[in-house]
Amino acid sequence: MNLLLLQDSDFLPDGTVQMTGRRAQHAREVLRAEPGETLRVGKLGGLVGTGEVLENTPGLLRLRVTLTDPPPPRAGVDLLLAIPRPKALKRVLPAVAQLGVDRVVLVNAARVEKSYFDSKVLAPDFIEELLLQGLEQARDTRLPEVLVRERFRPFVEDELDAIFGTQALRLLPHPPARQPLTRVGVQTAPRMVLAVGPDGGWVPFEAELLEAHGFHPFSLGPRILRVETAVPVLLGQLALLREDIARTT
Repeated sequence: MNLLLLQDSDFLPDGTVQMTGRRAQHAREVLRAEPGETLRVGKLGGLVGTGEVLENTPGLLRLRVTLTDPPPPRAGVDLLLAIPRPKALKRVLPAVAQLGVDRVVLVNAARVEKSYFDSKVLAPDFIEELLLQGLEQARDTRLPEVLVRERFRPFVEDELDAIFGTQALRLLPHPPARQPLTRVGVQTAPRMVLAVGPDGGWVPFEAELLEAHGFHPFSLGPRILRVETAVPVLLGQLALLREDIARTT
């Protein structure tokens, strides 16, 4: 935990912060913070800064906080993700929070098992906890928005434009494609949407429907990656491309 995330309910009338549970336990057992020391803190959805430890006893942490700095810049990327295996989703969601994704739509697909929709991983509280873990790791404070859609075609035809907008560059990593990521206009795109299929890939109908709605297919190379590997690889490549563009402009 590289950042203690604070919520409105943590603040006391005198302006100090009081925490119990997992965060207080971490501060005591892992950070071993003593009164007078400072910890990195951030308010959920707001600024980051420091917290002076006033009290750190079993089960209770009290801080005097100073919030002065903005969280890390956003990635400018949204994600349309066919729901992966629950174990994989438990790894993907913290990763997308760490990497600054703004919005994730978890969607059904032909190769998504119906049982996945019954998994506790899709419960809103469980999703939020995974995202918070990612924010704590990355020292970020802004939660990605996560939506779940059980019907692929109605989502693409009726909701996609409203949720992702019409100006973002739409990208479709798809093994049959040949052109690399560098040739699909990433250099000039202020925002992007990635459509990542399940481990078995999008079926032809799904890929064709996405292409008909403006998604550009491209190749990640000859290796076939699992979803939990492909998502951070893709986000990392986009970040590097943007850094290169920033250095040359």
